[in-house]
Amino acid sequence: MDHDVWLCHSRDVCDEVTEKDLEVKFLLWLILLVVAWPLALLALVLYPFVWLLSLPFRLVGISVRAVFELIEAVLRLPARVLRGPRAMAA
Repeated sequence: MDHDVWLCHSRDVCDEVTEKDLEVKFLLWLILLVVAWPLALLALVLYPFVWLLSLPFRLVGISVRAVFELIEAVLRLPARVLRGPRAMAA
């Protein structure tokens, strides 16, 4: 069974996370569990909190990227209008 997961950071940037990537991460965590089990358990417990703390930064990043795309669209609009309707369809 080959299930692929897509992580999309924005409209244009998507990373494919395959089952093999997840297996490698899990095996690395198991090695950490054997070598330093308190650290592995701490990482397992703290991961959701770190993810929650990173959410505002992701939202700011999405907002800033949207503003830049809006500015780009506004600046390119006159050139697109001057090219005519045939160029807009392409």
